[in-house]
Amino acid sequence: MHSDKSAIVTGGAGGLGAAMVRSLAAAGYAVVIHYHTQAEAAQALATGILQTGGRAAAFHADITVEDEAAALIAFATQSFGRLDVLVNNAGIAKGCSLDKIDTAHINDLTAVNIAGLLFASKHAARAFSNVGGSIINISSTNATSPVPGGAVYSATKAAVNAITISLARELGPRNIRVNAVAPGLTMTPAYDTAIPEDAKQHVIGQTPLGRLGLPEDIAGVVAFLASDAARWINGQVIAVSGGAV
Repeated sequence: MHSDKSAIVTGGAGGLGAAMVRSLAAAGYAVVIHYHTQAEAAQALATGILQTGGRAAAFHADITVEDEAAALIAFATQSFGRLDVLVNNAGIAKGCSLDKIDTAHINDLTAVNIAGLLFASKHAARAFSNVGGSIINISSTNATSPVPGGAVYSATKAAVNAITISLARELGPRNIRVNAVAPGLTMTPAYDTAIPEDAKQHVIGQTPLGRLGLPEDIAGVVAFLASDAARWINGQVIAVSGGAV
């Protein structure tokens, strides 16, 4: 199934981002896979989609630099003729206890999680056609249920929620929908190896559906929000966590 629509997934080379890329490609979108450091993974993902008859391209950018965020948006429109969807998935998830928080930690997280998201959204909104578009921000359940050592990370994700609602109200008159997906603990390869088994079991015990999330669980909701089936959904933060709070 193909459409003439295209999408960008920031931080799309691995983990959650790669699952979102595959889900959008399967729905018929041409997908730009943005990456900052994972060049080989991004190119391999694009190649795999092309080999199965889809449309995809990888693009490097540091979205914390506005000119590079603008170049990412321009690449999508030049490559595929239009832009319809931006998924702001790129982010830094790093814990830090209060006594170790320093300027670098604050700046690193806010630059990507807040500034990069805003720069990409700014230029995507300009690139959407008169029919509008969809911006999907990736938040976290930590925005509303912070954990110890997560003060800065949780604050940036709470900011993502606020930005989502603000932009939905600002851009709605231009038929640009802005929503957010807030995953719970999701077993990407990186998290699967980094999180101790007892911590996983603790989360499972607090999750009514009785398991940890998978990248595909999140990607399916992102693809739905991108679609016309979600045309009346705007300014929402949707927790995708199996009921964990």
